[in-house]
Amino acid sequence: MNYAEAIGYMKKAAFRGSRLGLERIAGLLHLMGDPQDRVKTVHISGTNGKGSFGAMLTSVLKSAGYKVGGFSSPAITEVTDSLRINGEEITGEEFAELIGDIAPICESMDDKPTEFEVLTAAAFELFVRRGCDIAVVECGMGGDLDSTNVIKAPLLSVITNVQKDHSAFLGNTIAEIASHKAGIIKAGRPVYFGGDSEEACEIIAARAESLGSEIFLADGRNISWTDDNCGIDGTYISFEGERLHIPLPGTYQTENAVNVLCCIGILRREGLDIPHESVREGLASVKWHGRFEILRREPLIIYDGAHNPDGIRCAADSIRRYFGGRKVALFIGVMADKEYGLYADMLGELAERAFAVKPANPRALDSKILAEALTERGLFTESFDDFSSGVKAACDYAAERKIPLIALGSLYMYRQFTEALGNI
Repeated sequence: MNYAEAIGYMKKAAFRGSRLGLERIAGLLHLMGDPQDRVKTVHISGTNGKGSFGAMLTSVLKSAGYKVGGFSSPAITEVTDSLRINGEEITGEEFAELIGDIAPICESMDDKPTEFEVLTAAAFELFVRRGCDIAVVECGMGGDLDSTNVIKAPLLSVITNVQKDHSAFLGNTIAEIASHKAGIIKAGRPVYFGGDSEEACEIIAARAESLGSEIFLADGRNISWTDDNCGIDGTYISFEGERLHIPLPGTYQTENAVNVLCCIGILRREGLDIPHESVREGLASVKWHGRFEILRREPLIIYDGAHNPDGIRCAADSIRRYFGGRKVALFIGVMADKEYGLYADMLGELAERAFAVKPANPRALDSKILAEALTERGLFTESFDDFSSGVKAACDYAAERKIPLIALGSLYMYRQFTEALGNI
């Protein structure tokens, strides 16, 4: 199977839809020899911050000398972007080889796996084939019924935070969502919760107690930072008496870094050798796309994958912090199931104008509906049927007004946006 054929098979699997449950993935992995049981794993759930947390932790572990597998979603560029070794996405050839070996097994099953289940199985198989010392695995959605939740004894389970998102699947309350995310906790294995919701913490702690799992909470006693240490070129924090640099913009990256530093302490207790120098080097060299990422400097163009209320709040905080009272232009494309009306409420005072498009995704919201909703709530928004035309108009407006352009709303349009940007 070549890469084009592998992509074709994944599209075929995508027609099976998204179906929660672990029966298919567990059956598929068992037929493959249960690769998920053969690599030490840090399993990550949470509403926001999973990708950045995983990228930081991976970079630190790599600096400490470990070979680190990585699985995250959605893919930001190619599908291969979801499967990583030491932070680097695998090649198309390796992806094709994996899918070529897995596809016949999938086709032999009466209840054939979904696209995400095939991708999950490919990740676990990759980690075994490449001899990974440890894998950093991110849930796709929720926790208890996510296809990654076949890990029997993770080195550490991490729940970054609990906020409202994916309500159609996970529920409309923090309590319901926290219950789903707590499903990744396994008997006798430690869990870390980095959020600030007392309601979520109570549910997660109760689940941990019922399984005899030690729970750790965010502890900033040895970690400190100040507002002036957070800028457009990254963040500085103090840890164990040393000033550490994280080259990821976004005010929310401080919280992600604190969670990583707390978890490093837990992993040391679990037997990993992570010298302080590796922490410093790993954080200083971390890379991650789509999170307040600077794509151009003139005019300043930033992409942020914020799409749920908490993510939009964090994006708004970053805009205020970095640009003060200076207005920005917004480029927005969203999925139809998001609370997109809140974008105007939370970002309207920060923006001169918004440009709405429809991302190339079957779940995407029509640009005219988005523009009308935002304009009605006080954020004047122009809609574009053609995505590339919208990008050019937004860039031209930002350049003429000499203001930053912030693209947000969905990670699903990152590739589409960067490709259009590259043609301008």
